[in-house]
Amino acid sequence: MTIRAITFDFWGTLFQNAHGDQRHRIRLEALIEATGAEESAADKALRDTMAYFLQQHIATQHTLTPHDAVEIVCNMLNATLSSTAAGALARTFADAILPHPPVPIADALEAVRKAAERVPIAIISDTGFSPGANLRILMEREGFSPFFTATTFSDEMGVAKPQLPMFEETARQLGVATNELLHIGDLEPTDIVGAHQAGGQASLFTAVNPRYADTTQANYVLPDWRSFIELLPDLV
Repeated sequence: MTIRAITFDFWGTLFQNAHGDQRHRIRLEALIEATGAEESAADKALRDTMAYFLQQHIATQHTLTPHDAVEIVCNMLNATLSSTAAGALARTFADAILPHPPVPIADALEAVRKAAERVPIAIISDTGFSPGANLRILMEREGFSPFFTATTFSDEMGVAKPQLPMFEETARQLGVATNELLHIGDLEPTDIVGAHQAGGQASLFTAVNPRYADTTQANYVLPDWRSFIELLPDLV
């Protein structure tokens, strides 16, 4: 099977989480101000909402947005907000990542650059509290953006990995068939399953999240980006 394009996940693959406590504090203070809730209750509701987002991402591959987060957390607090206040809170939830961003994983930028020298490349990533528009800003800040032909984010697509439209739309933008993709990500149920369902190849990236390393059905397992750079000439 010929690889004519390579796609990358964002979270746990190119970027790893950092400054989560600072983002949580921004969101928590905005939630308290908007609803008048006690801090302990607001904190619990916000953390429970974040856990629910993660559960939906893995278990049902259902994309939730900052607006969903506001609705869910307000329901937990029995709080009612005007549409204007709800919209403002959703924007705060979404934008908290900009002053307190995740950080690139070691050698990720070099891996992206090396891949882009050989084939077109793209992002295929699910989102949550932080929308695709803001993830693009982070990619631009860190020098990733010039190398990518396409960026496909679940909040903009209305579906999430492993659903086929995520891969089909990306392949269309790259000018290849889905079975000509190699997708790299850290999650077996979304990244690996999705790539295989699309007929492509998959590589599990385990540097940040080794959870699936021993059971994966991926075509390749990458313990770090140096190993990918060394493998790349044999791939394309």
